[in-house]
Amino acid sequence: MKLIETAIFEAMKLGYRHFDTASLYQSEHPLGQAISRAIRSGILSNCDELFITTKLAAADTYPGAVVPALRKSLSELGIKYVDLYLIHAPVRVKGEKRYVFTKEDVMPFDSKGTWEGMEQCYELGLAKSIGVCNFPIDKLKFLLSHAKIPPSVNQVEMHPLWQQNELIDFCRKNCIHVGAYSPLGGTGSFWGNRGVLHLKEIEEIARICLRWALERGVSVLPKSFNKERLKENKDIFGWRLSEDEVQIISLIPQLVGDDASHGLARPINQDINV
Repeated sequence: MKLIETAIFEAMKLGYRHFDTASLYQSEHPLGQAISRAIRSGILSNCDELFITTKLAAADTYPGAVVPALRKSLSELGIKYVDLYLIHAPVRVKGEKRYVFTKEDVMPFDSKGTWEGMEQCYELGLAKSIGVCNFPIDKLKFLLSHAKIPPSVNQVEMHPLWQQNELIDFCRKNCIHVGAYSPLGGTGSFWGNRGVLHLKEIEEIARICLRWALERGVSVLPKSFNKERLKENKDIFGWRLSEDEVQIISLIPQLVGDDASHGLARPINQDINV
């Protein structure tokens, strides 16, 4: 946990101001410690200078659990509200929070009741904005059919091997901002795909991938504990990809099915929406 806190603190020193966490990651407390440290050190005057995102775990996606779950996250973070609160995935699972679960662990996902809890978080001032993660188009359509407050964000895995073109178009038409996690591919253990790091079509892979996503109007969420890479990942402003580079990336064959992703990043298509 100290490693996480130190990495976040170093990122704050470099000028990073958006931090994405989740109760599932067990990184909320280290982030809270880093925020306190940054304020004590004078790097931040207060936590309002940051944009903090956290997520509702799949074990808490049912009526009555949403607000208490966010209150617990806020306690771990040591702050009064988050800027963005997301449903981590359109699924409910039995038991403890965990990355991997089986079909036997899955319960019917109450989209309507869970979203009402998210709306309550907004109305109580515990979250400035609310949204979702890993929602495919059919799940978004159902959510939009009953939501009083539409989701402001859909955070999904997106990179040159999984470009999510249809989903991005749908979100754009419905005024839903897209956030991209694993924009550099990730480890491929629970999400992401290692193949991104070995694309022969792209030189300077990290710099190009992040700039490509940014030019699509997508927020990028790169992950690194390495101080030098944190510096490199910021070098995506003040220049643009050439038309040839954009064309090359657009022609990269797309992975599908189990080859595309793992764990929570895999599109979840339950038949039951309560």
